[in-house]
Amino acid sequence: MQQKQLIMSIALWVAVFAVFYFILIRPQKKKDQKLREMRNAIDKGDTVVTIGGIIAKVAKVEEDKVVLDLGPSRTKVPFEKWAIGRVVEKAAKDEEAIEVEDKIEQ
Repeated sequence: MQQKQLIMSIALWVAVFAVFYFILIRPQKKKDQKLREMRNAIDKGDTVVTIGGIIAKVAKVEEDKVVLDLGPSRTKVPFEKWAIGRVVEKAAKDEEAIEVEDKIEQ
């Protein structure tokens, strides 16, 4: 009788953990993975929104930082990649346009 109660209580805790895993933990891990992939796919020329609500174009991408062009004067401000909330618009990847932008910056 006592063994049955022990097995039932263990089974109940396993079931509770499984429910928490499939309802809370697993979806959050998937969301974090998508966010990580989005941040790693940021390229020069993309329009992004920071977690603070700043909308800007990406001027430069480094390993863990991005440099954003802000405002009409194109002020360059560095941000950590984790501060990017979402990508609003991906840049058109014309090779000529990229070459012209690179020449203008130099």
